[in-house]
Amino acid sequence: MTLPVLGALTWAPALDHPDLLAPSALSALRAWAELDDRVASGIAVARIDPDHADTATLNDVHGLPPEASANCVLVAGRRGEVERVAACVVPATTFADVNTRVRKLLDVRKASFMTRDRAVAESGQEYGGIGPLGLPAGWRVLVDARFAEPGALALQGSGVRHSKVLMTGGLLCAAPGVEVVEGLGIDR
Repeated sequence: MTLPVLGALTWAPALDHPDLLAPSALSALRAWAELDDRVASGIAVARIDPDHADTATLNDVHGLPPEASANCVLVAGRRGEVERVAACVVPATTFADVNTRVRKLLDVRKASFMTRDRAVAESGQEYGGIGPLGLPAGWRVLVDARFAEPGALALQGSGVRHSKVLMTGGLLCAAPGVEVVEGLGIDR
């Protein structure tokens, strides 16, 4: 598999740059690489200015296509005494359908975005860099089916604000624990 490249960033194999990944994301990538030979050569990382970590700014500054950017939002809801948590990965050109699709998938009465403080504390990742790799066990990882389309790319958080991870959408959809969901994102 060839290392993906996008925009005006310098990309390198993610596993060769542990300093550019949150510890939990690095651990998840290493474990995944033991199961899938495509990981070592198919997942790239690039250093960015942390002030450019937000999707719109990153895309503007580095000439990145918005449709390649993946936003990861953390959502929680309760069913009785049991809390259910999910990371929802949707194209940046969409919104996660939290009130309908995610709520039904979690089988909860109401689903809400995690607060910033809670998202950071429980994910172990930095706000503005939260991505689907290395999230706590027991959290569902829901990925919009658009990433499974041929040619799709997934530019996402590395767990830290000073870098981004890039892989094909197909590889993201093949990540351990990922559930590919039709209609997870609603067009803006």
